[in-house]
Amino acid sequence: MAADDDVFKALADPTRRGLLDQLFARDGRSLRELESELAMTRFGVMKHVRVLEEAGLVVRRRSGRRTLHFLNPVPIRLIHDRWIDKYTERQASALANLKHDLEETG
Repeated sequence: MAADDDVFKALADPTRRGLLDQLFARDGRSLRELESELAMTRFGVMKHVRVLEEAGLVVRRRSGRRTLHFLNPVPIRLIHDRWIDKYTERQASALANLKHDLEETG
C-alpha cells in the first residue's frame, strides 16, 4: 500500500500534475524543458521531479549527455483500477439495467 501512498502524494500537488501533463503532451523532456514552463527555480523543479520518480510516475533515461524524463502511466492506471473502477461498476450496471428496462417497455 506504500506505493499507492506515494502516487497519491505525488498527484496531490498541482505543480507535479502539471509536470505530468507536460510529459503526456510530449514525452522525453529534459529538466531544462520542464522548468521552462514553470515559474520556479531549477532546484524546485528537481524536487518535484524526484517525488514523481519515487512514485514511479516518471522515469529518467540518459541520452548521450542529456537526461530525459518520460511519463510512466502504469501507477496511475493501477490507482484507477484499484480505487475508481470498483466504485463506478455499480453505477454502470444500474445504467445498463435502466437501458434494458426502458427498451423492454418501449
